[in-house]
Amino acid sequence: MDEYIAQLLKLAEAVSELMCENLGLDRNHIKQAFSGTNGPSVGTKVAVYPQCPNPDVVRGLREHTDAGGIILLLQDDQVPGLEFLKEGQWQRIPPSRNNTIFVNTGDQLEVLSNGRYKSVLHHVMAEKHGSRVSIATFYNPAGDALISPAPELLYPDGYRFGDYLKLYSTTKFSDKGARFESMKTMANGRR
Repeated sequence: MDEYIAQLLKLAEAVSELMCENLGLDRNHIKQAFSGTNGPSVGTKVAVYPQCPNPDVVRGLREHTDAGGIILLLQDDQVPGLEFLKEGQWQRIPPSRNNTIFVNTGDQLEVLSNGRYKSVLHHVMAEKHGSRVSIATFYNPAGDALISPAPELLYPDGYRFGDYLKLYSTTKFSDKGARFESMKTMANGRR
């Protein structure tokens, strides 16, 4: 189990580096933000969801988001049950084949990414046809870590709507991301 957790810690750090790259941040931003004084908090939970003869009258694990950062889940290879809410519909996650690790993001990554990565509502349904086992490893901030949106992901203060409208009038049918980046540059130039 110690070797398994050590390997998942490496995976979580690699995933955090890719997330940082995707966000345009320094590759160690998440790792540093999660570290606090003693490094990130890492924990593993093994959960067993027993077979249920009447799943229509029993809840498995009610809807929730995960509080932490990066969650690496090795779920049962035979019995389903995990579902995520996407666009108002519950989406069933199939059993893990070939030891596939499922990656989920928690509330602290939503804050750190200024909403670019979302913590997603999920639950576990009771199953009639077998017991389900899952092993979740949590790569979370340290208890004393200060969590806030990365400054690079915040809009600067103080641009005028009139300036935005001027830019908008010539870029209305272009990608809004480029327009927002132009406004950031303009606002940063005034500081």
